[in-house]
Amino acid sequence: MAIDTTSPPADDARGLAEAPHFHGHRERLRSRFREAGAEALADYELLELILFRAIPRRDVKPLAKALLKRFGSFADVLAAPEPRLAEVEGVTATVATELRLVHAAARRMGRAEISRRPVLSSWAALIDYCRTAMAFAEREQFRVLYLDRKNALIADEVQGEGTVDHTPVYPRELVKRALELSSTAVILVHNHPSGDPTPSRPDILMTQQIVDIARPLGITVHDHIIVGRDGHASFRALKLIA
Repeated sequence: MAIDTTSPPADDARGLAEAPHFHGHRERLRSRFREAGAEALADYELLELILFRAIPRRDVKPLAKALLKRFGSFADVLAAPEPRLAEVEGVTATVATELRLVHAAARRMGRAEISRRPVLSSWAALIDYCRTAMAFAEREQFRVLYLDRKNALIADEVQGEGTVDHTPVYPRELVKRALELSSTAVILVHNHPSGDPTPSRPDILMTQQIVDIARPLGITVHDHIIVGRDGHASFRALKLIA
């Protein structure tokens, strides 16, 4: 039997030589995720899996590492605003949309978790949701969770967004909104973009003003939670709300 010893066509040889090295890497990473879950992956590897969808034909490991270097953590990357993401070379509108989509999904899941049962009995889930929603934002936001008589969530509303260290809060408008929703209790939440969740003197005074206006109308302020990159602070735990 004759053996064909001719070389493969030039185009085929060139195609083999130029096969992207990352194809096998992508499948290996997906397999590790399927078999061992997210805990088996480093942050940059989990970020790679997200980027695969937005960038199908390029090695995304350098971009994943560049994003983490720029923003500091996996959560910070997902929460970064689109203009800042665009400052990183390689981030297209498609990449930014994919990251924002994952962040939105995490927020939606967190909100669903605290909506299923009384908020006060699912405190850990509430803190996780607040951190996902606000802890990594670059501007202060003030959020109010309106609760019914059974402490179930009626509405979750951002009342205002301000600067890096201040957001305007209007206690009478907040209480008016509670009455419109027939809410009998609220939990106040805001973020400190500096990362440190320690309450400031203005935070304490503003909270007491809301308590004083709400109490005569039968509305209880259960807590005021401040979230930041470095953790969270609870006014009730700190005995700043009686």
